Amino acid sequence: MQRYFIDPTARVGNTFTLSKDDAHHMKNVMRMDVGDEILVLDGTGLFRCRIDQLEKQTAVAEMIEELPIETELPIQVTIAYALPKGDKVELVAQKATELGVSQLLVFESARSVSKWDAKKIPKKLERLQKIIKEAAEQSYRAHLPMVDYVTYDEVLQHSGNYTACLIAYEEAAKDGEAAAFASTLSRLQAGDSLLVVIGPEGGLTETEVSRLTDVGFVPASLGRRILRTETAPLYVLSAVSYHFELKG
Repeated sequence: MQRYFIDPTARVGNTFTLSKDDAHHMKNVMRMDVGDEILVLDGTGLFRCRIDQLEKQTAVAEMIEELPIETELPIQVTIAYALPKGDKVELVAQKATELGVSQLLVFESARSVSKWDAKKIPKKLERLQKIIKEAAEQSYRAHLPMVDYVTYDEVLQHSGNYTACLIAYEEAAKDGEAAAFASTLSRLQAGDSLLVVIGPEGGLTETEVSRLTDVGFVPASLGRRILRTETAPLYVLSAVSYHFELKG
């Protein structure tokens, strides 16, 4: 059954009003009609609904029942991702959403080659949020991850909001460190939160790592191999999924 995310303000009682893009998708792509059923998510729950109105730019659905949420990771994972080259951030946004990320924080680090023009940041975030929404619907997510552009200092300030904070640090892998990531996951319980900082192609500088450790971040290797910047977030989320969902 096709699912659609809506803004919580688009719900009045048991009635949901979908966006014009969703209405277009329902009518012209999925060939739906009044009476068909869809799944609607508004950030508070998952609802099976019946389409009551479907026009070119308008769609309204009525709730039939609320369904249990079974597709979210037991812990909330935020990836603080240093701005990479080209469109890699779009790939990470899409795949991280499929793997269960709760939030994506994009920041510019000292070694980030790409730079975002301040005037273009809102448009870039809008595009990333659209990619995330489509990936969330495709992968049957129950909650829509959010993306934001923050400064490095804001990443530091976020540390107090999480149960655990890690730095994916290639130097730790070179030194043979192999326990920090696994031991952190073993201490976390359902409902806890994890923030993982991942550097750009050139890695984080020693100063950046030092400032992170000063506020409680723990450097951790992601296995014995050195991963590309676009691979590291997916490794983290896959490991979290295995630990909490598959290992038993």
